[in-house]
Amino acid sequence: MGIRAQQKEKTRRTLIDAAFNQLSAERSFSNLSLREVAREAGIAPTSFYRHFKDMDELGLTMVDEGGLLLRQLMRQARQRIATEGSVIRTSVETFMEFLENSPNVFRLLLRERSGTSPAFRAAVSREIHHFVAELTEYLEAKADVNRADAYAQAEASVTLVFSSGAEALDLNRLQRAELAERLITQLRMIASGASLYQRSREKQAPKSEESSSTE
Repeated sequence: MGIRAQQKEKTRRTLIDAAFNQLSAERSFSNLSLREVAREAGIAPTSFYRHFKDMDELGLTMVDEGGLLLRQLMRQARQRIATEGSVIRTSVETFMEFLENSPNVFRLLLRERSGTSPAFRAAVSREIHHFVAELTEYLEAKADVNRADAYAQAEASVTLVFSSGAEALDLNRLQRAELAERLITQLRMIASGASLYQRSREKQAPKSEESSSTE
């Protein structure tokens, strides 16, 4: 990559970071202006258009980056399981660390999930689908369950985690720790229920096959 291309990528990165920095509990992406983001990034407003077509394109890029960042962290968490034990506890602790270190990233995903822009809603929905798909593959491989059951468990788990994340953003550290323990318990209940459900279906299967063979 040439020097000019490197500088362009650096400025693009600065714009993305500037927009994330301006988000807060009181301020959503829809409240940001191009001029404010450009000023925060230290560039002229007209230079913004060398990197993004408009604010919507910037926002969609932020959604994609936010989702990718969180997925990468959760992948790393699953890789740490071998040395740190519980997949659920390690994953929840990693997620809570993400909320503490990058609250504005999650705020963006959370708000735009139910925002007024169809494009933004679709982008966040796509990111959530990626989470569910990756967890489904993990459960298939590690928990020895069929794909349909793994998907149902993954979808329920991701929905619960996102809901807890929304609550965690407004809590202090002690309250967040208490929420994390509650979330761990709830996810373990989902996992235990999924396991019991699968075993009950396996027990019923031979009876169904025997009944069919006698008809």
